[in-house]
Amino acid sequence: MPLSEAHTPTAIRQHDSRTLSIEWADQAKSLIDVRALRLACGCARCVDEWTGAALLAPEAVPEDVLPIAIQPVGRYAIQIDWSDGHDTGIYPFERLRSLADQGLLSPPATGPAEGPS
Repeated sequence: MPLSEAHTPTAIRQHDSRTLSIEWADQAKSLIDVRALRLACGCARCVDEWTGAALLAPEAVPEDVLPIAIQPVGRYAIQIDWSDGHDTGIYPFERLRSLADQGLLSPPATGPAEGPS
């Protein structure tokens, strides 16, 4: 089944040292925190295949984890080699878009919080 435009990336780039940028065929753009992406790995080493329970402890992932290499998996996903040695996760484009649209992969806010003056 072909991917919809909402799930078809046209570009995947390093936005800055902590953020990936994905541009989608429907003209949307997602900025993705790389550590949040690593923590969202759905492979069998990170998530129990039978229960869906998380096996990956967030404190086990270094704060400065980075993608070392990103490879396409067919026309439906990417696979990432991480600086912490993890390399078994596959990130389907549909899941990436869904997580990004829900704000679950957003880069952390930087700078002072704005409040009433």
